[in-house]
Amino acid sequence: MTKMMKIMSRPSSSPPPPSGEILKLGYLPSTATFTTLIRGLCVEGKIGEALQLFDKMIGEGFHPDVLTYGTLINGLCKVGNTSTAIRFLRSMEQGNCRPTVVVYSAIIDSLCKDRQLTEALSLFLDMLAKGISPNNFTYSSLIHGLCILGHWKEAIRLFYAMIHRKIMPDQLTFNTLVDALCKEGMVAKAHYVVDMMIQSDLKPDVVTYNSLMDGHCLRSEMGKAVNVFDTMVRKGCVPSVISYTTLINGYCKIQIMDKAMGLFEEMSQQGLIPDTVTYNTLIHGLCHVGRLRDAIALFHEMVAYGQIPDLVTYRILFDYLCKNHRLAEAMVLLKAIEGTNLDPDIHIYSIVMDGMCRAGEFEAARDLFSNLSSKGLHPDVRTYTIMINGLCQQGLLAEASKLFGEMDENGCSPNACTYNLITRGFLRNNETLRAIQLLQEMLSRGFSIDVWTTTLLVEMLSDDGLDQSVKQIL
Repeated sequence: MTKMMKIMSRPSSSPPPPSGEILKLGYLPSTATFTTLIRGLCVEGKIGEALQLFDKMIGEGFHPDVLTYGTLINGLCKVGNTSTAIRFLRSMEQGNCRPTVVVYSAIIDSLCKDRQLTEALSLFLDMLAKGISPNNFTYSSLIHGLCILGHWKEAIRLFYAMIHRKIMPDQLTFNTLVDALCKEGMVAKAHYVVDMMIQSDLKPDVVTYNSLMDGHCLRSEMGKAVNVFDTMVRKGCVPSVISYTTLINGYCKIQIMDKAMGLFEEMSQQGLIPDTVTYNTLIHGLCHVGRLRDAIALFHEMVAYGQIPDLVTYRILFDYLCKNHRLAEAMVLLKAIEGTNLDPDIHIYSIVMDGMCRAGEFEAARDLFSNLSSKGLHPDVRTYTIMINGLCQQGLLAEASKLFGEMDENGCSPNACTYNLITRGFLRNNETLRAIQLLQEMLSRGFSIDVWTTTLLVEMLSDDGLDQSVKQIL
């Protein structure tokens, strides 16, 4: 019977029959039968039905065992229903079923994925207090969760605690810690962890080497990054697209574009196909050093070779076209992508509106802003700030103030940049009282006055022609 139910509960098979049908067939279900059925439903993602079957199982007088609870908890965690999984864990603890390390680890892993580190660590301590020893998966989940949130010191402490308990980290755990250390700029410590990895008879793989290269690139240590790349090749580890893209990004950041382009060509020679991230990195690098023509040529090459540009690609191009007073080209590009399946997002429209304002095309920017809702888009804080700045430059302070007031109403609170820009707008138009009100409001919200607003205030106070009563207010 149990063998039959295991076959029936596989994802490729039809859904297993409910317990009522089993009884009609003359079979007497057992706890093992119900557990197998629950597992089948969990595998198929039918958690709701699995929960109903669990309730039916109890209603028919059967007692779930550790395996039943573990199966259901694991299924709940896989679909992100961690809170229900915890309720089942507490139910186990109150009953006669002692939760195992597998059950605790599944919930800890799910909490870490939900970024609920405090709850995950609390459950970990609870588990230790109950005398249940953590395993490799428990530690790996916690270390990964800590690293994602940037708590690398705690991750290292847990890593050493793991080794102290004679639980050897696996490749994933080592790589997770190496990557976290590199992202924090602790590349020397990352190399030390790699040495420990080698001493544990684990070979660094392409993920390990990529993390080390990225760490050196973040510190602009391109010589050391290239040494890691050469070591990887010497050790027989084949570089990936990410390996090359990491080095390309490093050279782009320090504006050595010839080296970056050389690596790009080498990729193709090695039979590797540059992906969208590679192209975006190079296009951004070329734009940054003013080689806009080369950037656009690379964009066309990207399309010709079948790599589909994403929104990041277009944001890079729009940003540099608009900042370099090439609004006409930006508008041609905007019309081109509006006719594709890739709808421009609010970031792209904000860049274009900013470009319009810079080019003195404020009315065009205002029209575009007014039509955002028809495109299914809502302004974000940057969009509002761009339009408020444009209105202030046009001397339309009443309209700027009205739009500023609408921000909070629409759930988009002004930031420090918004406050500083509108304050300067009022100061430049001699609306001193309103400017002071905005400064007080800004400070009460915890924002700081920026250097441009400060400079303007100092200039006004130094102006001998300014009315003394205004100076007193300032």
